[in-house]
Formats: sequence, C-alpha cells, structure tokens
Amino acid sequence: MTSLVSARGVSKHFGDVRAVDNVSFEIEKGKIMGLIGPNGAGKTTLLKAVLGLTDCDGELSVLGLDPFKQRKELMQNISFIADVAVLPRWIRVTQLLDFMQATHPNFSRSRAEELLARTQVRRDAVVRELSKGMVTQLHLSIITAIDARLLVLDEPTLGLDIIFRKEFYGNLLNDYFDGERTILITTHQVEEIENLLTDIMFINNGGILLDTSMDSLSGTYVELAVVGENADKARRFNPIYERDVFGKKVMTFEGVDRDQLDELGEVHTPSVADLFVAKIKGAAA
Repeated sequence: MTSLVSARGVSKHFGDVRAVDNVSFEIEKGKIMGLIGPNGAGKTTLLKAVLGLTDCDGELSVLGLDPFKQRKELMQNISFIADVAVLPRWIRVTQLLDFMQATHPNFSRSRAEELLARTQVRRDAVVRELSKGMVTQLHLSIITAIDARLLVLDEPTLGLDIIFRKEFYGNLLNDYFDGERTILITTHQVEEIENLLTDIMFINNGGILLDTSMDSLSGTYVELAVVGENADKARRFNPIYERDVFGKKVMTFEGVDRDQLDELGEVHTPSVADLFVAKIKGAAA
C-alpha cells in the first residue's frame, strides 16, 4: 500500500493546550478514513495541519509533499469541504463555475454541469437564494468535479436534514470514490457513515486512542450483554467499559476471545459509536 498521508510525532500546542500531542499514523491510498473525536479533541487542528493551514512540530507528509512548504502544489490535488457557508453568498452558480474553470487546473466544468443537472440548482441562481441543502449539492458538485487524489471533509453535513445527509454520502460514493482516491472525514454523526468507512481513527485530548481498519474490529473488540451473576463472571475478563441498558450490563472487551464470553450472555461486535464511547470513557476511567 502507498501512504497518502504520513505523520510521525506530529504536535501542535497553543500555549499550555496540547491540541495535537505527538501523534503518528498513516492513511493509505484508496481508503475512507473516519477521524472521530469529541469537541475539542484536536480533529480540526489535525486537519488544518494536513491541509497546510497551520504549522506543527514533527514530520508530516501529504501526497509526498510538505504541506507547509509545498502547499500550492498540494492544493492542486486535494479537495476540501468544511462548511458550505464558505461559498460567497453574492455569487451566481454560473460565475462560480467560471471561477473554478479559470483557477483550478484539475476542474472539469463538463463534469460539474453533469452533476448539477441531477439537482434543482439553477445555473442563474445566486447562492443566497438557495436552501442549505441546495448549497451543499452545489458545493459537492464542484468538489467532485475536481480530479483530486485526496478529499478532506470536516463535518460536511452539519445542519442538514436526514434526506440531504443520505443523498450527500450516496453521491460521494457514487460520483467521487473509485477505490483509488482517498477520503478523510470527520463527523459527529458516526452511525450514518459507519458503513462507508474502511478505517477509523479515534482522537481525544490531542492523542490517538485507536487507529485500525473496520475489518479488524470483529477480531479485536467484543460487546457482551449480561444479567445477574454472569456480570461478575464477565468482569474477570477486564472489560474496558461497562454501561446499563434496559436492566442488562453491557460490557466492551478488547483482545478477549469471544468464545470465552458466549456462555455468559449475548455477544456481538460493537458499533463504531459504542466503541468510541467505550474507548473515550474507558480511557478517562
């Protein structure tokens, strides 16, 4: 595999605040990586470093380039969506297409027009006249019309209703992801993207708590729902987290053979959201 993003001992401090604290990771070509963490965990700071928007200590390579010293070259091969509000409200759709065509060497106007034809976005419309859902469709059409190797999404569906969120991710997979390109995405709506991800990374207090593939979860993590005295028996296997759900004790285990837990209760692989809570709260405990 080829690493598109490689970090070694990357840190970013703001005074005494360690926004990113000595993290190391690789993001491989053709992956959809979910970067998941609570508010203030360091997600946005890390994304800014990847995009060359903030400097950092340590070694960071993106597409084989230094994001701070070679940012102009880097941005020709990266697309980024943080919030659709970044589109100028005064601009017309046709003017936006004209601007992209004139300034971005890898932008395909014909591709953008093709994508917009599937929406209700009028070419003569001004951005301020569009609903937030339509602005998102416009933004995504422009972004996916750029032949970029890496797409970075920072809470891209924030504030959208469930229909537009579903359409956004469906269009992302159908119109952009081809198994060669790479997507790095952050969101608090983990349940909605779980089936899209190939890899996950949990970050909290500036540090990486988990960096693994989705395929490896079932072999490493087990969730067990137990009642009565079986709860005490299960605790002997040292769960990393425990919670109460409808009168049952639900425990999360790491590196425990699920065959040892089968006779104690209901065993299954935790969802990404449940595993995230277990790792965060387990680390705090």
